[in-house]
Amino acid sequence: MATGRALIVALHVSPVHAYEGRPADGPRPDPSPVSRDFVEVRAKLGLVGDRYFGHPAHREAAVTLFSASVPGDPLLARRNVVLSGFDVDALPRDSVLTLDSGDGPVRFEIHRPANPCAWMDVVYPPGTFRALRGRGGKRCVPLDDGVLRLGPVEIS
Repeated sequence: MATGRALIVALHVSPVHAYEGRPADGPRPDPSPVSRDFVEVRAKLGLVGDRYFGHPAHREAAVTLFSASVPGDPLLARRNVVLSGFDVDALPRDSVLTLDSGDGPVRFEIHRPANPCAWMDVVYPPGTFRALRGRGGKRCVPLDDGVLRLGPVEIS
């Protein structure tokens, strides 16, 4: 597993699922700001305030990590933690990734890929959905309580 430094360029926490229904109808409005300067992580539960926090159906997919690889606003991909300078998609299933953005290490157990959906061609330029196949990030579960912040992050 690669170690080193990267940047957390976006943190996304939302109490609702904005990409429901038909993409042609457009996303539903988000009732709260989704961009955060920091997020609170809870072991086995996810990110405090997120729609998947503590949700039984998402026990192994409570948090989504994503490599900043799309032009434009990385928050539109609706992935929780967006990293620049690190290839999230290369992480093997069942591996453990540690992120430390200054408040102590937070470990994540990596599970399944976060496959992109047709919504990507609505919120990004057409063709983004196809371009993100195999590069949609990874769903994972946090193993520690902690805090992640925008900015430099140590990875191990």
